[in-house]
Amino acid sequence: MPREYLRKILKANVYDVACETPLTLAAGLSRRLGTEVLLKREDLQPVFSFKIRGAHNRISRLTAGEREHGVIAASAGNHAQGVALSAARSGIPATIVMPKTTPPIKVSAVRQHGAEVVLHGSSFDDALEHMHAIRQQSGCVFVPPFDDPDVIAGQGTVAMEILRQHARVDAIFVPVGGGGLIAGMAAYVKSLWPDIKVIGVEPQETPTLHAALAADERVVLESVGIFADGVAVRQIGVEPFRIARETVDEVLLVSTDEICAAIKDMYEDTRAIAEPSGALAVAGIKRYAARNDLAGQTLVAVASGANVNFDRLRHIAERADIGEQREGLLGVTIPERKGSFHAFCEAIGDRQITEFNYRYGDDHEAHVFVGVELRDGDADKDGLIGHLRALDYPVVDMTDNELAKLHIRHMVGGPARQVTNERLYRFEFPERPGALLRFLSRMGARWNISLFHYRNHGAAYGRVLVGMQVPDGEIEALRDFLDEIAYPYVAETDNNAYALFLN
Repeated sequence: MPREYLRKILKANVYDVACETPLTLAAGLSRRLGTEVLLKREDLQPVFSFKIRGAHNRISRLTAGEREHGVIAASAGNHAQGVALSAARSGIPATIVMPKTTPPIKVSAVRQHGAEVVLHGSSFDDALEHMHAIRQQSGCVFVPPFDDPDVIAGQGTVAMEILRQHARVDAIFVPVGGGGLIAGMAAYVKSLWPDIKVIGVEPQETPTLHAALAADERVVLESVGIFADGVAVRQIGVEPFRIARETVDEVLLVSTDEICAAIKDMYEDTRAIAEPSGALAVAGIKRYAARNDLAGQTLVAVASGANVNFDRLRHIAERADIGEQREGLLGVTIPERKGSFHAFCEAIGDRQITEFNYRYGDDHEAHVFVGVELRDGDADKDGLIGHLRALDYPVVDMTDNELAKLHIRHMVGGPARQVTNERLYRFEFPERPGALLRFLSRMGARWNISLFHYRNHGAAYGRVLVGMQVPDGEIEALRDFLDEIAYPYVAETDNNAYALFLN
């Protein structure tokens, strides 16, 4: 048990800049889950994130000589703002290296705190490498985002406050990225109240700690999800993992839809809008509640941040009802004849239709993409699908189909029957000028683009769906091109949503 952190946390210097945040009852969620759910409101910090705690504790311990050289950090988000504000309050110069893809709102927020911003590269790794080059030349002190004892101790003050604010807690749910927050909190909790569970929550696309605990060693993820960008870390920190493997009881994985539903839950109870990583803990509580009897228990979720781009809210709202199992998405084939729409609506019954996309296919049948209200989650959806199939409607469940939710629902327009040898790929393009041009230039005139759909969700990466006409004999050349372009992708040619609506 890493008890050495207890003293570090008790002596952490955070309150010159950070504030003690409230523990707020989530009344609506508590009623629905049949237990007491409390939110630790770290979104109310001056930089709208817990990151200010660890950053300031580290900066406050600089020597006089180190203070003269200033501090430096690489970050595209909350850590950058924490370092910038702490340095400004401490009278220390700060340099923050950020990828060129960083949204302008985050760059502006860092500059407003007085830090010098250096934009370099297209990814965090590019920015980090450049930051180390600057540090070696300038002598600035590096302030790590999570893998540092002083940073970990600063984050641990979140747990210290929780257990001072509420006399009895059964479990604390903590979002996990690099591991600094959960390491500090778990070290404090388990040193004093070992019976309290500390449960980490990660996106299914970024199981950093989950994978490390399963392997009993730190692992580097091949890819990370971009939706919850605040926890998009490929590898857990060395020191956080050393602590977490001894103190963390469990790590839960949640989907993008579950995160969106949790953001909505938090908004309904507090009227505050969490960033995706800030809602992870609430999503974890809901998943935990689905498998455990929580009657009489008190559960705490760390609402870790609220730095969300406004443009992302449309995507969050779109996915929230699916995550709450209040909406199902179905692909239904109906006869192409007079009265078929009316008959189909009668088959749906009096439930609310949330979305309806249709285009004429041929003289015999049409494909409809329909969203329907669910009253009892998956059981209601399964019952509806069974009812429709009993009436001889072919039905494909699209509710968990990522291609359908990201792209197909926005471009249903009937198949292009004259297109041959079409291969479909879903890409993540970096949100920067020239990304599409680079893709097209590398591809050259080898293959015709037969389909293209792009959606910007206010993130560092855009979601792009591309169809290319590639003969069977050129598949190997296509694979070489995909390896060369090095954009993350998923092959979707065999996806049933594509087959039903576009192919």
